[in-house]
Amino acid sequence: MLFFVTLLLLCQLIGEAAVRLIDLPVPGPVVGMALLFLGLLIRGGEPPEELGQVAGGLLNNLALLFVPAGVGVMLHLDLVRAEWWPILAALIGSAVLTVTVTALLLSLTARLTGAEARQEERKE
Repeated sequence: MLFFVTLLLLCQLIGEAAVRLIDLPVPGPVVGMALLFLGLLIRGGEPPEELGQVAGGLLNNLALLFVPAGVGVMLHLDLVRAEWWPILAALIGSAVLTVTVTALLLSLTARLTGAEARQEERKE
């Protein structure tokens, strides 16, 4: 299990290093996650059970990862009060954009896989 914790942290480190070296406009952990995903694709088959256990443990304690963000908001509460309108607009805009893109991708995926046709056949 320690191996997979180390693997996750190593992927994140490589992602952070790549982002800083290449000056990508993407967070390092996202690049690290993509590297882990590519590694799992190359490996083929099911991901190792221990990796699933490590990921499950991280997900179970995900709320703890929001504590630093909450502390940061409390430290900069004056700035949040001063800039509440742009923050609210960004939150609403990003939520609408996320839902719209997700719906469009779901529709496209259903069309490409023929899921819509199969569902209409079931209705008849």
